[in-house]
Amino acid sequence: METFPWLTVLLVLPLVGSLLVAALPAAMADKAKGVALFFSLATLAVAIGAVTQFQANSLEQFQLTEVHEWIPSFGVSYALGVDGIALSLIVMSAVLVPICILAGWHDIPEGGAREKNYFALTLSLLAFMVGVFAATDVFLFYVFFEAMLIPVYFLIGSYGGPGRQYAAVKFLLFSLAGGLVMLAAVIGLYVHGPGGSQGFLVDNLTGLTINPTTEKWLWVGFFIAFAVKAPMWPVHPWLPDAAAAAKPATATLLVGVLDKVGTYGMIRFCLQFFPEASKWATPVVIALAVVSIIYGALCAIAQNDLLRLIAYTSISHFGLIVLGIFAMTTPAGAGSATYMINHGFTTAGLFLVAAMLIRRRGSTRISDFGGWQRVTPVIAGVFLISGLSSMSLPGLGSFVSEFLVLMGTFARYKGAAAIATIALVLAALYILWLYKRAMTGPAPELSGPVRDMTLREKVVVAPLLAAFIVLGVYPKPLLDVVNPAMQRVLSIAGVSDPAPAIASTSGSQK
Repeated sequence: METFPWLTVLLVLPLVGSLLVAALPAAMADKAKGVALFFSLATLAVAIGAVTQFQANSLEQFQLTEVHEWIPSFGVSYALGVDGIALSLIVMSAVLVPICILAGWHDIPEGGAREKNYFALTLSLLAFMVGVFAATDVFLFYVFFEAMLIPVYFLIGSYGGPGRQYAAVKFLLFSLAGGLVMLAAVIGLYVHGPGGSQGFLVDNLTGLTINPTTEKWLWVGFFIAFAVKAPMWPVHPWLPDAAAAAKPATATLLVGVLDKVGTYGMIRFCLQFFPEASKWATPVVIALAVVSIIYGALCAIAQNDLLRLIAYTSISHFGLIVLGIFAMTTPAGAGSATYMINHGFTTAGLFLVAAMLIRRRGSTRISDFGGWQRVTPVIAGVFLISGLSSMSLPGLGSFVSEFLVLMGTFARYKGAAAIATIALVLAALYILWLYKRAMTGPAPELSGPVRDMTLREKVVVAPLLAAFIVLGVYPKPLLDVVNPAMQRVLSIAGVSDPAPAIASTSGSQK
């Protein structure tokens, strides 16, 4: 019996919407954002339907699977499927895109073809994001991995602010360099794989016996591409420029979703395909993750540009995610998987609320603000809550994820966990100091009245605030979905949790 192709519909629906928006006649250009919003909401509805069909405790690694021959002579298949981690990331993407479309409702004042193309590119980006998380053929994954660069390049380079062309080219060059290295590794993996008409399927490439030296080189090829995308120190320089130059809605999708492809790839491919090489490289990766954590936080403290500050906080947070992945314990892995989701919503809150402030003040410089909680108290309050989520305040979503990462890492790498804990203090410093500089103090002198949060803006932030609170107070449904997936990957990698150290009490009483 044929099952409904949930993942293909999730991929095709926004792609069709993108083509329709781009094809709208000039007389209907003003309808572009409405059509884009409709297709993004329809995609979200299908994503929710896919969730209802997913069984968290299934014995199969991938569900909602589809496998069709595509280029059989080269072993390439059109193969889709999701585990709990991939499905969670797809749902997060489907939630954030309509929020970003609504947030960017007036971002393109020119109208006409520019407005159509902006929203068409956003929908095509959604399609490619679904594809990259759902692909279970490594070659198909690579196609979507590279295809994402096209809409992002134009969204930054054509629609961004000052420095947009430099930022777009820098993003493209870093991403292409990483992608080319991964392509060589993909070809090498196929050569050492089982071959055949489905030689690129994840299932067929898992558990291969590869020469140790070759395995290490292949691991390096994949890891470099994912480290660039993540982004990790020292291959991170493209992110602050891209986030500062892009429209805030684009920056939200760039940092909140696209960068997760890097950490997702580390779980799906580095750990699963190359378990021995992953163990061999773990000390270096742990060190790079710790450097990213501290470096990103210190750079955030030093920023006077609001958007660049948020970008640097993400470098620190991604360091924590990578730390949890390569700690290779169940709690740390679950923490990293949920951190990817919580960070996506938190980043959206920070970028989109920052955009509201920038639009009203006409500047991205933190020093140009001050006293704005007296001018826009609702915006200031939502910005504070988003900041508190970023610094992992108990009761908000990121706290559970960060706690699991640090607890799971401490079980195996006490020194790294201890250093990473410094990030908690630094996060409090850059968030609270940012709020103090931008929001507190006497009311600023303004040339005219400034409106507080509008109804449209309240609709934008409402689901984000709900996500902060629900995932912070009751994370069990998300953990129930991602935990089995992470445990399965760790089992494939051949690692288990360290035995708990239990102090002996014999002889303690006499």
